[in-house]
Amino acid sequence: MRVLVIGSGAREHALCLALSRDPGVRHIVCAPGNAGTARLAETRSVDPLDPTAVADLADAVDADLVVIGPEAPLVNGAADAVRARGRNAFGPSAAAAAIEGSKAFAKDVMTAAGVPTAGFRRCTTTAEVNAALDEFGPPYVVKHDGLAAGKGVVVTADRAAATKHAEGETVVVEEYLDGPEVSLFGITDGTTVLPMTPAQDFKRVGDGDTGPNTGGMGAYSPLPWAPDDLVETITKTVLQPTVDEMARRGTPFQGLLYAGLALTRNGLKVVEFNARFGDPETQVVLARLRTPLGAVLHAAATGGLEDVTLDWSDDAAVTVVMAALGYPGRPTTGQPIDGLAEAGRVADVLHAGTRLEDGKVLTNGGRVLSVTATGPTREAAREKAYEAVAMIRFPGAHWRTDIAG
Repeated sequence: MRVLVIGSGAREHALCLALSRDPGVRHIVCAPGNAGTARLAETRSVDPLDPTAVADLADAVDADLVVIGPEAPLVNGAADAVRARGRNAFGPSAAAAAIEGSKAFAKDVMTAAGVPTAGFRRCTTTAEVNAALDEFGPPYVVKHDGLAAGKGVVVTADRAAATKHAEGETVVVEEYLDGPEVSLFGITDGTTVLPMTPAQDFKRVGDGDTGPNTGGMGAYSPLPWAPDDLVETITKTVLQPTVDEMARRGTPFQGLLYAGLALTRNGLKVVEFNARFGDPETQVVLARLRTPLGAVLHAAATGGLEDVTLDWSDDAAVTVVMAALGYPGRPTTGQPIDGLAEAGRVADVLHAGTRLEDGKVLTNGGRVLSVTATGPTREAAREKAYEAVAMIRFPGAHWRTDIAG
């Protein structure tokens, strides 16, 4: 099987790494890729936001399966364009990807499906925003309705900051959900949902969950504190009803449905849906997956998940994100990265914002690397991840020191 992976982040590096371990995958192309994926896959240039260009590339490399990593290409219709050429795509249609592309649409789906979630109001005017903030009270939760690369959400006790975040935008104002958060991926062919193993990520930039939200600063799996029936409960009450409702609407969801949930005192509730593998949770989830990934994704793309099962390692996995100076604001790029080879002997160093220039790996984004390690316990995996982080150097590098602590 020839697989084309679309994207250039650590999620795509993790996907390429898992696909490279699948004996049924004979060739991987990653477009546009990064300095890390280049070690595992053929690199091709493409504009991921141009559906026709993605479909043209799939034809050019004769892909048996196209795996679309980021959300924006999916919302733009990349999967539709690939399928229109008669090729298999792992990723939802543009219509189905609206479950991530619009927070308001996702809430409508959850309401219709009976999925537990936070109370909310869709707001288009300042008056509506103020009324919703009055209704729910602090801490205030304000979300931009559209895509925002994981940074469109503000959670604050500051009324002025909440109001400012809503300026000039269609927003969703929600009640605050208190409790530990869990991420669960569900692979689906539009009918069957195959849950993966849960993970927990860390959104705030600073230790102790301080500072602004980011795309994610680290993650770990499994979750020893989670209830034994958590995956079964989420599948039955969240993932399957959502997939069923999407099919009922005539927009079946085929690909990866990501549920971010809070385990509140009043039961589990959905914080958000994503239409693709999450980053950095993918890094730890795939590090524990024993089942060949290519075969699973192909079954989802072709409607054959009914008899598929997943096998998981008992090991724990921890990933620590190394970010560039200025992230999550304006990151500094073009800085040389040293110590990658040494760190790679301790952990998997998955590239996100990197590029190759004259044989040297340089920073090329906000989240630069996801350093991912496994071990017989969470503590052992954590120790290895931070040991590898300490070996890597680039100016202005910063990371959280309390991931999986």
